[in-house]
Parts: sequence; C-alpha cells; structure tokens
Amino acid sequence: MSQLTFWFELASTYSYLSAMRIDDVAAAEGVEVVWQPFLLGPIFAGQGWNNSPFNIYPAKGAYMVRDIDRIASGRGLPFAMPKTFPANGLKAARLALIGQSEGWIAPFARAVYTAQFRDQANIADDDVLIAALEEAGQDAARALKAAGDQDVKDRLKQNTNSAKSLGIFGAPSFTAADGELFWGDDRLEQAVAWAKRR
Repeated sequence: MSQLTFWFELASTYSYLSAMRIDDVAAAEGVEVVWQPFLLGPIFAGQGWNNSPFNIYPAKGAYMVRDIDRIASGRGLPFAMPKTFPANGLKAARLALIGQSEGWIAPFARAVYTAQFRDQANIADDDVLIAALEEAGQDAARALKAAGDQDVKDRLKQNTNSAKSLGIFGAPSFTAADGELFWGDDRLEQAVAWAKRR
C-alpha cells in the first residue's frame, strides 16, 4: 500500500483542518497515512521569526481566522480561535509520539484539535491533555509520565530536524515515499493522488 506522511503541529489551525479528514481522504484512495508530529517553533526560528507569522503579520492573521472559519463551516466543523495562539504544543506533541508508537495518535490528535479549536482550550494545560488522552481511550497518568522520558523528547527533536531536512517550512505538510513535498490543507488531495501513483 502507498504511504503518505502527514507532518502536523498540534497548535496549527490548518493542521486541524487536515487532521479531521486525512484518514478518510487517504483511505478512499488506498493510501496509508503516517502521522508525524513536529514543532514549528524551531523551524520558524530558523526563518528569523519568534512567533507565528499570523501574529507577526496582523492582516495575514485576520485573513487566516476568516479563512479557517469559512472552510470549517463548509465542512461542518466547529471553529473558534483559542485565547492563546499559538499554544505551546510541546507536551501534546510528545504525547502524540507515544500514541504513534502505540497506535492511538490519530484519535488523540483529533481530540486535542477539537479541544483547542472548538472549546478554545489551552492545550498546554494538563487537564486538557488528560481529557484528550481519555477520549482516545488511554491511561492519562501513564501517558503523561512517559511523555517526560528522554527518549520521547529526543524523538520529537529528531522529528523536527527531519522536517527541516525535508524542506518543511509550515504545517500541515505531506511527503510521499519519493520525497515529494506538499504544503497546506488545500494540497491534501494532490498529495494523496501523488502518493497513490508512487
């Protein structure tokens, strides 16, 4: 089966849009999705940004909010900007890596996105993460403890460095087995089609 790697940041609005539909879109074309969390902060820092470009450029930020609202509405998804944006998604990303190893990354990620972009919750808050873990059917105390392990921290750094090496500069991004890179929720179908042909 063809594979497509889904590079996502848990604080990313556009990653939210893709996370809520990628499995269905890919399955319809017989493509397997590999969920790969990473951090945008270090990548933005490498571009000279110390914040989200949506905050650095207010007009772009205002457009993004309206754009997401339109798209989400059209797909029947809730959307409300959280009070803190971008959120600190570090611990959530570490938890997602545990979920990747154990097979529950997708439901956990979707629960985090829903808490953030429906309920305006702060995903840096342990209570929010506990609720997302429980929604994904996990022992939250065990997962939170494991998220502090050095190997999990190292894996997240490695993922972010791998994203950089692939030329990834934003989220969501998608890479096919041949290394072809696609950026943005609006390129999801094209990425799936490319992966299927390969």
